Amino acid sequence: MESTDKLVCVVGRDPLPAVTHLESGEQLHLTLIVPEGVSCERALEFHLDGPGASLDLAGAWRCSGSEKVKLQVIVRHNAPGCHSEQLFKGVVSGSARAEFDGLVYVAPGAVKTDAHQQCHSLLLSEGAFCEARPQLEIYADDVQCSHGATTGYLNPEELFYMRSRGIPEEEARAMQVEAFLAPVLNRSL
Repeated sequence: MESTDKLVCVVGRDPLPAVTHLESGEQLHLTLIVPEGVSCERALEFHLDGPGASLDLAGAWRCSGSEKVKLQVIVRHNAPGCHSEQLFKGVVSGSARAEFDGLVYVAPGAVKTDAHQQCHSLLLSEGAFCEARPQLEIYADDVQCSHGATTGYLNPEELFYMRSRGIPEEEARAMQVEAFLAPVLNRSL
C-alpha cells in the first residue's frame, strides 16, 4: 500500500480484504458503494498499527424491494496518534432492510487517538427498515472519540417548497436523495 491511497470499492464488483493493516504514517481513503440491486453482508476490519496512521472511510448504499445490506466495520486504534473518520449513509425503500454495526476500539496506550463514526439513514417507505449500532470501546486516556446515528424520512416541507418552484415531486425526491448521499459520494472524487 502506498503512503496515501484513495480507493473506491463497489460491493459485488471489487474485491476488498476482510482485514487491512495501516502502519506508521500510512493513510487510506476508502469509499464503499453498495449499488441498488445488490444484497450484501460484509465484515471489514481496519487496524491502525503504527503511530500516525490515518483512515478516512465512507460508505453509501441504496436498497429497495426486499434487498438486504448488512455492514460490520471495526476500526482498531492500536498505536498512539492515529486518526479515523467514518461516514456512512444509506437510502432504504420498499421492504428493504439495512443494518450497520460499527466499532471504534482504542487500545491501552493509544493516546492522542482521534476517531469519529457517523451513520445516517433515509427511509423512503413505511416498510423500509434500518438499524445502526455505532459503538466506542476505549481503554486509553487523552483521546477524542465520537459516534452517532440518525434515521429519518424526506422532509415534506422541503418537498412542498421544491414543488411550489415547479419541480415535479419525483424529481424533487431524487434531488433530495442525491443531496443526502453527496457527502459520501464526493469523498471518492
